[in-house]
Amino acid sequence: MDFLRKLGIEGTNSGTSTGQEFLGSGAKEKIASYTPIDNTQIADVTVTTREEYEQVIGTAQEAFKEWRMIPAPKRGDIVRQIGDKLREHKEYLGRLVTYEMGKIYQEGLGEVQEMIDICDFAVGQSRMLYGKTMPSERPRHRMYEQWHPLGLTGIISAFNFPVAVYSWNAMIAAVAGNVMIWKGSEKTPLCGIAVQNIIAKVLKQNNLPEGIFNLVTGGREVGEWMSSDERIPLISATGSIRMGREVARTVAGRLGKTILELGGNNAIIVSRDTDLEMAARAIAFGAVGTCGQRCTSTRRLIIHEEIFDTLKERLVEIYRDIPIGNPLDNDTLVGPMIDQQAVDNMQQALDEVQKEGGELVYGGQVLDKNQLAEGHYVRPAIVTAQNDWDIVQEETFAPILYLIQYTDLDEAITLHNDVRQGLSSSMFTLNLREAETFLSARGSDCGIANINVGTSGAEIGGAFGGEKETGGGRESGSDAWKAYMRRQTNTINWSDELPLAQGIEFNVD
Repeated sequence: MDFLRKLGIEGTNSGTSTGQEFLGSGAKEKIASYTPIDNTQIADVTVTTREEYEQVIGTAQEAFKEWRMIPAPKRGDIVRQIGDKLREHKEYLGRLVTYEMGKIYQEGLGEVQEMIDICDFAVGQSRMLYGKTMPSERPRHRMYEQWHPLGLTGIISAFNFPVAVYSWNAMIAAVAGNVMIWKGSEKTPLCGIAVQNIIAKVLKQNNLPEGIFNLVTGGREVGEWMSSDERIPLISATGSIRMGREVARTVAGRLGKTILELGGNNAIIVSRDTDLEMAARAIAFGAVGTCGQRCTSTRRLIIHEEIFDTLKERLVEIYRDIPIGNPLDNDTLVGPMIDQQAVDNMQQALDEVQKEGGELVYGGQVLDKNQLAEGHYVRPAIVTAQNDWDIVQEETFAPILYLIQYTDLDEAITLHNDVRQGLSSSMFTLNLREAETFLSARGSDCGIANINVGTSGAEIGGAFGGEKETGGGRESGSDAWKAYMRRQTNTINWSDELPLAQGIEFNVD
């Protein structure tokens, strides 16, 4: 396909890169990339060997010595050029995201636009790595703080956003003066190679050294190398709660730093005082967008009892009209799931919730070969449920929407918060008091809380992340840049005396 050629994708590709150079792998082990559209193989990618990993780390360490001394605004200009290069390749990269991951083409383009947006944000941030000046209690002394880069930043990203989440971390870390080691998902390895190819053009044009943006490819073992590597002071990991626990335990054991963005069990509270049509549209996108495979996907819908049946019927009407099919087709709104295991997990969850007593209101069927090509297509499901059921307490990475009733606002907030995850949340209401209560300290306990906006579709200007088992990390906007840097307090004595703090006298003849 033309977009693969434009992105430098071939039949067999090296999955290890130090920025401009892809390392020739002697390993026999390869990852086969399949498109979930029709389950055909796209290409092979070689798995990073231990020897190649050591070469990447060594190259990155050398690059850091030079990159950290380039003024931050100059580093920002490199990121600006990366953003411009992404603009040139937006259509091709967006198409690859769709082809390899399965989200619809509009979402694939949107993901690349997120990369462009975070580049723009990082350019501005490169001139705003502010420290503070504090008054000293000692005369003729100046005290201030400044921020320095940490060094090597390890980035482990997931299949559902194969390029955007990497850029949230990498572009901020880059302007902060760090160099990157990126391991993307083994389910979407070609997206990582394509991004490396795009960035390499900018690095080459600016005569920058190898090792600033690095790529390693593989499964759990490669991630474990990174997590246990004392040469990587920061690991930013996106994925399941199980994976996050392992990363946190390993990195904490060596007193390293982590940014964890893990599972979400996101809910929308729908008040009786709401614009039902606006709410229904937001719910549909949040629940079925990316075929329910976003960490911010809407999974629980907590509906006031007076409007429960009305909203349920409206959602069924919307779901019946949602076009399911090839995500590269412009008319499609829901593409395939990533693989057969994801389909099986969805079916198991639906079986369990019905055994608990839930009613399958709509959907849930696996679409067979007579209806679509041999991909992993399902019909998004709507199910009535109770919040305390075990399966509802878990995050099933699938387009399943649980409908739950409530009577009053206190009950709704209790139901909303009574899960282990705390990523994204929303309330649809036209009642100012309800809205402010939901956003107050007694309201949502999530890292993201919205009013009359769905759970999915965060902008890059705000720090992204959640609480509880979501991990507590923050990426992207606001002051998230501080996580990629170390704080240093400095004191300068410009007097001809040596006064000590706290008035201590220590006279030495």
